[in-house]
Amino acid sequence: MTDPVFGKQIESQLKLLSEISTLCATVDCRFWLRGGWAIDFLLGNVTRPHDDIDLITWIQNREELECALAEAGYEQTPVKEQFHGRQSDFRKDDVDITFGYITNTNDGSIIMNDLPEWVWRDDSLLQQSFMLNGSSAQVLHPRQLLEEKEVYKKIGRKPRLKDEVSRNILHRIIAELN
Repeated sequence: MTDPVFGKQIESQLKLLSEISTLCATVDCRFWLRGGWAIDFLLGNVTRPHDDIDLITWIQNREELECALAEAGYEQTPVKEQFHGRQSDFRKDDVDITFGYITNTNDGSIIMNDLPEWVWRDDSLLQQSFMLNGSSAQVLHPRQLLEEKEVYKKIGRKPRLKDEVSRNILHRIIAELN
């Protein structure tokens, strides 16, 4: 039996994700899920409750996206100083939403905006969509998701149980790709 709070949280977050998807389509802004929701979409089922929704889009979408989200009732929340230029944070219906911004370097590599040290995989932006509970979304490549978890370890982020579980799931997903 599903926990009713967990079920409502999932329903609320998927509803917002659908709303964001529609909003982004109106302003011609492609995005990719990252984090726990990306893993769940890759698997086609919900693995755990999620604290937030993490998304990636191109930096050139930032201004129009921020305006569209504000007009749709999303409250923009302050971003920590070290993330200025790299992300925008929002909140709606008690759900935190983060848009991270990527850009291309002169040689065409993908990087997190203002973070040239973190070069992304060439195949990090999957083109196909994945389905979960009637919702469709594009996600980052599982190898990119795994590399992000490894970057967290290198920069000294405190280990979290959910990161270890995610790493194990990502290893399984990647093994199935081969």
